[in-house]
Amino acid sequence: MRRWLFLSALTLASAAHAAVGEGVPQRQAKPRAAAPATAAPPPAPAPTRPVLTLGEVLASSARFQPQILEAVAKVRSAEGKRLQAEGAFDTQVKAQAEGRLSGFYDGSFAGGTIERPIENWGGSYYGGYRISGGRFPIYEDERFTNVLGEIKAGAVLSLLRDRFIDDRRFNRGNAALDVDVAEAEKLITAISVQRRAVAAYNLWVAAGLRLKVYRELLDLARARQAGLERQVELGARPRIILTEQAQNILRRETLVARTEQELANAANTLSLFWRDANGQPQRPAPELLPDAFPTIPQPTGAARMALQGRPDLKTLDLRIAQATNRLELDRNQLKPRLDLKVEASQDLGPVGSGGRSRNGFESKVGLSFSVPLERRAAKGRIAATSAEIDGLERRRQTTREQIAAEIEGIAIDVRATERLALLAEEERARATEMARAEQRRFTEGASDFFLVNLREESAADAAVRQLDARFRNLVSNAELAAAAADLKALGLE
Repeated sequence: MRRWLFLSALTLASAAHAAVGEGVPQRQAKPRAAAPATAAPPPAPAPTRPVLTLGEVLASSARFQPQILEAVAKVRSAEGKRLQAEGAFDTQVKAQAEGRLSGFYDGSFAGGTIERPIENWGGSYYGGYRISGGRFPIYEDERFTNVLGEIKAGAVLSLLRDRFIDDRRFNRGNAALDVDVAEAEKLITAISVQRRAVAAYNLWVAAGLRLKVYRELLDLARARQAGLERQVELGARPRIILTEQAQNILRRETLVARTEQELANAANTLSLFWRDANGQPQRPAPELLPDAFPTIPQPTGAARMALQGRPDLKTLDLRIAQATNRLELDRNQLKPRLDLKVEASQDLGPVGSGGRSRNGFESKVGLSFSVPLERRAAKGRIAATSAEIDGLERRRQTTREQIAAEIEGIAIDVRATERLALLAEEERARATEMARAEQRRFTEGASDFFLVNLREESAADAAVRQLDARFRNLVSNAELAAAAADLKALGLE
C-alpha cells in the first residue's frame, strides 16, 4: 500500500510541476556515444506565431481613425480658403464695346484692359487698348482715337494708407495662418487619438496575459483532479477533499470566465483603432495576442521637447500672430490716404476723327489725398485688438506653465510605476517559488490541500499585480510621449 501511494504521489507531482513550467528533477540519462561526422543537420526553427503589434495598431489608427480624418478635412478646408484669399490678387481682364444704331452721331468704339494688383505694395498696374470710329458728341470726346487705336499703360501706388498692409494682404496672410492652425489642431487630435490607441492596445494585452495566468491556475487544479480521486479511492485522503477540489475548480473557472469577458471588451475597444483596408473596425482574435507588453521608449528631454513641439502652444502663437496682423491693419486705418497715379498712352496710325489732339505720346502723373477726421472706429478696433493680444499672451504663459507641471507630474508617475513594477516582479518571483515548494511538499505528503491552493492562488495574484503594475507603467510612458509630442513613439512620423 505504501509503495502504491508513493508512486501515485510521484505521478501527481509530475503533472503539477509540468503545469507551472517546472517538473520534478529527473535522473540524468547515461551519456551517449559521440555522434558520427555525418550527423543530421539541426531541425529548422519553428515558424513565428503572427501577433498584432502596437506599431500596426498605431499605423492603422493614424490612417483610418475618423477623428483624425475629420481633422485632415478641416486642413483641406483651410487650404481652400487660403486659395480663395489668393484670388484677390488675380489678374482682371475687362472689355467693352459700344455702337450707335441710330441718331445724329454714328460713333462706335471697343476696348479692353488688363489689371494686376501689386502683391507687396498697395495699388495695381494696368495696360489696355481701345479703338474708335465715327463721330461722338462733345461730352464723349475722350472716346476718339487715331485710326489704329490707342495703347495705354499705368500704375496706381499707395504711399501712406495701404502701403504695407491692406484688406487683401491681411486676408491672405490670415488664411495662411489658418492653415497652420488647422495643421496644429490636427496634430492635437492625432496625439489624443494615438494616446488612447496605446492605452486600448495595452489594456487588451493585459487582459490576455491575465487570462493566461488564470488558465494556468485552472490547469493546475484540473491536473491534480485525477491524483486526488485515486488517493480518495485508496483511502489516503478523505472524500470531502474532492468537494473542496470541485469548489476550487469552480472558483478558478469563474476567474477565467470573468477575464475572458474583460478580454472581449478590450478587443471591442481596440477595434475603434485597428481597422481593415476599408477603414472598418475589426476585432483582434485572441490568437493575435503577444506574449508580453510592448516597449514604449521614454522621450529624452521631455520638458524641452514639449515646450518646442506642443501643438497647443503653436496654436496660441499662431493666434497671436493673426491678432498682431489685425492690429497692423487697424493702425493702417489711422493713416491718411495718399495715392500716386502714373499713366502713359500712345495713339497709333493716321489721325482719326478726333483730330490731331490725339496724336503722339502722352504721359500723366497725379496725386489724390484723403484723411478721416475723427477716426474713432479705427481707434476702437486698435484698443480691442490690443486687449485680445494681451489676453492671448497671458493664456500662452498659463499653458506653458501647465505643460511644465504636467510633464513633471507624469515623469514622477513614470518613475514610481517603474519602481512598483520591479517590486511586483520580485513579489511574483517569490510567490511562484513558494507555490512550487508547497507543491513539492504536497506531493511528498508534508503539506495539506488548503495550503497548496493558497500558495498557488497567492502566486497567481502576484502575477496579476505584476501585470497591472507593468500596465500602469506603460500608460504613464504613453502619457509622457503624448505630453512631450513624441510623434515617433505615437506612430505619427
